[in-house]
Amino acid sequence: MSASTLLLSLFKYKAWANAELFTELQKLDPVTHHAERHTAIRTLNHIFVVDRIFAAHLSGSPHSYTATNTAETPTLEELHSAVTESDCWYVEYISKLRPELLSENVSFVFTDGGQGRMSREEILAHVATHGGYHRGAVGGIMNRASVPPPRDIFTAYLHKSEPERREPNRIVESL
Repeated sequence: MSASTLLLSLFKYKAWANAELFTELQKLDPVTHHAERHTAIRTLNHIFVVDRIFAAHLSGSPHSYTATNTAETPTLEELHSAVTESDCWYVEYISKLRPELLSENVSFVFTDGGQGRMSREEILAHVATHGGYHRGAVGGIMNRASVPPPRDIFTAYLHKSEPERREPNRIVESL
């Protein structure tokens, strides 16, 4: 499997995991669990902001973020829509990215003003793992509020998107 193929699969998984999490997060009562829901949305907004900052770095575009979260907290619905659009951007970006560009270094400025340089492949790996780390934190918030989070694991995505992977290997005998 090539790095490009793996990255594309990881970002499709990321989009699936985000969609599953947003669906289940709607079950967290906004009145009874106001603080937990707010913390979950702030955490997911942080993921989104970091995703968009690095998307700007990858595309060579400026961004308007001065921190890794926003002062305003979006609604769950607004954030879900924005995250879905961002996830689609990454899947499309990776699907069109020539493999030889994965090792190309991108220089950028972090929101704290520090200089940074990473390869495109490293940026994409960071975005994928950063999101997973924080989705896990949101899952913990949901568990403590007695709302089971979805199974956010790569194998669950692979088996759901490609159910034939769950079938036992069949040995085909030739005559």
